[in-house]
Amino acid sequence: MSNPIADPGHGHSPAAWTAVIIMLIAFAAGTVAFFLDVPWLVWACAALMLVGLIVGWVMSKAGYGINGPKFTPKEH
Repeated sequence: MSNPIADPGHGHSPAAWTAVIIMLIAFAAGTVAFFLDVPWLVWACAALMLVGLIVGWVMSKAGYGINGPKFTPKEH
């Protein structure tokens, strides 16, 4: 069994979920834009991927990450 104290959390935090959702939407829209040959939208979606990464980092630093004071772990 895993030790809950040593468990890094595997990204179960509001910061991680927000970053992943933004990046997933960007990836899906970018894939459709690539298929439809809309280069400006492909690049906009690539920029949105970076925005998702930055939003996750900012939220983590604001306390919504795994070890942040605003994060309360949920029991599974």
